[in-house]
Amino acid sequence: MEQGLVQIYTGDGKGKTTAAIGLAMRAIGKGFRVFMVQFLKGREYGEVATSKMLPDSFTLVQSGLDTFVKKDEPSDEDLRLAHEGLDLARKAIMGGEWDIVILDEVNVAVELGVLKVAEVLPLIDERPSGVEVVLTGRYAPAEFCERADLITEMKKVKHCYDAGVGMREGIEF
Repeated sequence: MEQGLVQIYTGDGKGKTTAAIGLAMRAIGKGFRVFMVQFLKGREYGEVATSKMLPDSFTLVQSGLDTFVKKDEPSDEDLRLAHEGLDLARKAIMGGEWDIVILDEVNVAVELGVLKVAEVLPLIDERPSGVEVVLTGRYAPAEFCERADLITEMKKVKHCYDAGVGMREGIEF
């Protein structure tokens, strides 16, 4: 890729991770290689299984626990995993092997105090010109938005969770 951009998928609506994965699938179909770090996620989501079917073009690493993180009270393990994921993302962005690097739920990781804006900004500011970086999650920090080339805000109009429908395998996870 000649010119990689910075994309943000944010907002309170469903579909941020799904949009990033859709982008990944489109890119893989055109010969690009995609590296994805999922912050704050430890559950076996469908995309984890899919990544194993595309070992040469799509690598997905989870860097979180399958538990909720209380704002500004992350556990030592939450912090360790998030920083491990950030280090992997940095290596993927700077290493020259990947065309697109997705930082899934990185915005939420910052909001909850698991990562700091200042720790993530170098990945955006110092990325090589040919690497596309995608940041997902609610609460996109202003500093990320200022640097973004594309921002899509998903807006919740109606959600089945509000009617008591839980997470469904293959749809939400």
